[in-house]
Amino acid sequence: MLAAVTSLTVLGAALGLGLGIAARRFHVEPEEIVAELEALLPGSQCGQCGFPGCAGAAQALADGKAPVTLCPPGGKSVAQALAEKLGVSADLSALGESVPMFATVREELCIGCTKCFKACPTDAIHGAVKQIHAVLKEACTGCAKCVDSCPTEAVGLVPVPATLTTWTWHKPGHA
Repeated sequence: MLAAVTSLTVLGAALGLGLGIAARRFHVEPEEIVAELEALLPGSQCGQCGFPGCAGAAQALADGKAPVTLCPPGGKSVAQALAEKLGVSADLSALGESVPMFATVREELCIGCTKCFKACPTDAIHGAVKQIHAVLKEACTGCAKCVDSCPTEAVGLVPVPATLTTWTWHKPGHA
């Protein structure tokens, strides 16, 4: 028993040391513009833009392979900031200002088919086969992939309610 524990400890330490050395030796710094673009994106990693997270979207923006209007959760404000950063002009008239949303499950319509939590990229939906599902609000990014996959329309998006930490005073429009 002691020999097994010792050998696993030595093996784990050796492999951890090897991974640490490899991480330092083969580390690649991202381009500065990619890091700045990624900082402008919301960071929800929802995949609504068609890229594998905000880092992939920032790389595509830097390479000129994606429009500045690629981020639905970011809305007009993110698209405007991306356009200014890249020095391009963009037609933002088609974009609406988005509010943070999260998914909810209407229990009376949920049949427990499990399609919604299979579609969820953040594992925010929990449940079992033929059981009612629930959404963890803190983990939900509001990507609406679960809404599209639900056959009974039991899943929907609702705005995040204003609390003391999320409420903001809206600026009046200037005439």
